[in-house]
Amino acid sequence: MCDRHSSCVRGQHNTRGGQCDHPHGDQRDTDGRAREGSGEWSGLLTRRTVLAGGTAVAASLAGCLGSDGDEDVLEPLSLTRDDECEVCGMIIPNHPGPTAQVFYAEQTPSGHANPARFCSTWEAFQYDFERQNEGWNREVFYVTDYSSVDYELTTDAGDTLISTHVESDDYVDATTVTFVAGSEVKGAMGRDLIGFSEQGDAEQFQSEYGGTVVAFEDVTEQTIAELSSI
Repeated sequence: MCDRHSSCVRGQHNTRGGQCDHPHGDQRDTDGRAREGSGEWSGLLTRRTVLAGGTAVAASLAGCLGSDGDEDVLEPLSLTRDDECEVCGMIIPNHPGPTAQVFYAEQTPSGHANPARFCSTWEAFQYDFERQNEGWNREVFYVTDYSSVDYELTTDAGDTLISTHVESDDYVDATTVTFVAGSEVKGAMGRDLIGFSEQGDAEQFQSEYGGTVVAFEDVTEQTIAELSSI
C-alpha cells in the first residue's frame, strides 16, 4: 500500500515518499476486471449478480434537495480518468475498491465544482470531518453500493482486492448504508469501509471476510484514524 502521507499522481508509481507498491489501474478496466493478458491479477472470484430490484430503489433514493430548497436533486457523477482523489491525488477509476463523492453547499472542493471525489471511503470521511470542522455544510455523501453492483474479488501479491465501480448508478446515499469496516478485503488505500444498501449483504460479507459492521452515524474520526494506520 502507498505511504498514506504520499500522493500517487495520475496513476504513476512514484510518490513523494518513495515507491508505491499497491496495484494500479493500468492492470484493469474501469469495471474492476483484470485486463486480458496483464498477468498481474490472479485468483479472480466472481461473487454474484445481485438482485437489481431493491438496488434500483436504493439508487433512486440517493440524493437530497438543493441548498436553495428547490426540487433539484444532487446526483452523483460517473467518474472518469480525469477525476483525481481530493486527498491523495490518485486517478480514481485506475484503482480497486470503494469510491465516494461528497457535495458541499457554496464550496468548491480543491478549487473545482462539486462534488469532492475520492478513491477510498475512509479518505472521504477524513476529508468530510476536516471540512465540517471548518464550518462547511455537507449536502449529500455518496458511496459505492456493493449491494447494487456485480462486484469481483481478485488476489494480488497476497492481498484480496475488491473491484471499483464508478458509474453514477453505482452510488448510494452513505447515510442509508451499512458498512463493513476493516475487513481483510482491500481497496485503493488498504482496508476500508465497504458499503451495502442491504444490511444482510453487509453481514454476510463480514462473516466471510471479517471486519466490523457499522452504520454511517457510528463512523467516527477514531474509526478513520484506525483504518488509515493499518
